[in-house]
Amino acid sequence: MASALLWLALAVPALATPTASNTGTGQNAISRISLGPRPYWLIDHLEDGPLKSKLASCTEKHMRRSDFSIGHRGGGILEFPEETRESIMAGTRMGAGIQECDVTFTKDKQLVCRHDQCDLHTTTNVVTIPELNAKCTAPFKPASNGAKATAKCCTSDFTLAEIKTLCSKMDGSNTAALTPADYIKGTPVFRTDLYSTTTCSAVLTLKEYIKLVDGLGLKFTPELKTPVVPMPFPAGSDYTQAKYAQQMIDEFKAAGIKPERVFIQSFLYDDLLYWLKAEPKFAKQAIFLDESADTTPLSASVANLTKYAAGGVKIMGPPLPYLVTVKDGQIVPSEYAVEAKRLGLKIITWSLDRSGFLGDGSHGGYYYGSIANVTNHESDVYKLLHVLAQDVGVQGVFSDWSATVTYYANCFGIF
Repeated sequence: MASALLWLALAVPALATPTASNTGTGQNAISRISLGPRPYWLIDHLEDGPLKSKLASCTEKHMRRSDFSIGHRGGGILEFPEETRESIMAGTRMGAGIQECDVTFTKDKQLVCRHDQCDLHTTTNVVTIPELNAKCTAPFKPASNGAKATAKCCTSDFTLAEIKTLCSKMDGSNTAALTPADYIKGTPVFRTDLYSTTTCSAVLTLKEYIKLVDGLGLKFTPELKTPVVPMPFPAGSDYTQAKYAQQMIDEFKAAGIKPERVFIQSFLYDDLLYWLKAEPKFAKQAIFLDESADTTPLSASVANLTKYAAGGVKIMGPPLPYLVTVKDGQIVPSEYAVEAKRLGLKIITWSLDRSGFLGDGSHGGYYYGSIANVTNHESDVYKLLHVLAQDVGVQGVFSDWSATVTYYANCFGIF
């Protein structure tokens, strides 16, 4: 395991720092893409065959940025805390052409980048700050008498000013912890604390994300996170779900961002319907994120695609396992993928490089659940990506480590 973290740690060179004054589109664009050793290591370990030969033929190719490569929570989160400037810069260095911010709101209704409204206890140091821990929905409680340590701290528990005092960290927690300091330890073994423990990465506001990504000359994919607290927030106020959805769009408008550069996302179909009516220019390439088959049969999700297409949705965003299955020992498109294509729906998918090690007996866990019986080595990620690109025809792939997708895109000329 130590050796795996070593090659991962070497994957990104020193990061450039955009100057605060350069806010125009592309003024801080990164001209040289650096993929590090991971894609090459994966290719070296692929079984011999046409895919390996093709990928190996591109090892000396000059790499370019690709919109096929989407930075999931920044695209550098195997090494850097998610939803931070550091992760975005790492993913951009590795060629991601589109960058994500998961959008949620604070107690004073400001928009920030957090993957979940209530993840501050696992993604920041909030529980180690007594006066802020006390404001959490559920303050830190140590492990005791066989019960696990717990905490629940939400963006809506704090003002933006309070959140700005926090340091982001690698997502994880130690449920055997007796102290807050021990609780914030718990980074998964396939990630590293090498950088997160030496730098205080601030929580980004949506405005800061827009400024950063615009300055890098990239495209945007903000996801409106489903609120954990009841809406309107607070009870009796006028901050409804619709106002929240509109506020996200308004921040892009205020920054002068053209709608064609923005791929808005949501897991709530009602958000898509709202945007289609209120913001048709932005909704033209809105993504409906679909995880319905996690709780119902995949066939039911397939049947619903007709409704979404008829309702005006143009792009679906299901997770990786919805799109592929195994037939005669080979990875092939699933019924979901076939039906989406028949209906003329475009597809993006998530999230590559998020499952730890495919060769450790887990076969990739959730993200490889529909093809687990044919995934045995980390290099099998390229077998999956090849089917997604060539047979399913996905428009883009979210990845926790952008270099993997960027390399494939460059080798096959997908930009």
